[in-house]
Amino acid sequence: MLDALTLVTGVAALLLAAWCGWAAYRDQPTKDWHFIGMAVVTVLTLVQLVVGIVLLARGEKPEQGTTIFVAYLLGSFACIPAAGFMSLAERSKWGSVTVAAGGVVLAVLEVRLYDIWGG
Repeated sequence: MLDALTLVTGVAALLLAAWCGWAAYRDQPTKDWHFIGMAVVTVLTLVQLVVGIVLLARGEKPEQGTTIFVAYLLGSFACIPAAGFMSLAERSKWGSVTVAAGGVVLAVLEVRLYDIWGG
């Protein structure tokens, strides 16, 4: 797995979490620019998903098993879009809290992906 991509994705997720946490602190719902940030983080997770699948197709194996690795890849890809959709349902500061929590969850998933691959 690409360590730099995992690091960049985790840091971007934490930045998104801080940004949306700040909006929640100011009693603001998610705005259009928050969704742009979510799109950037989602693109990073998509790139990571593709890289992970390509590495598996080339015959490389994660230390802790392919099934759990693919499950974490798919979960990390779905994390921010799911939080974004839930924030649309709750158009208050709690929508921003949801995205902030999703960013923290994604950062934890990135650490776990690193561990599963054998980092």
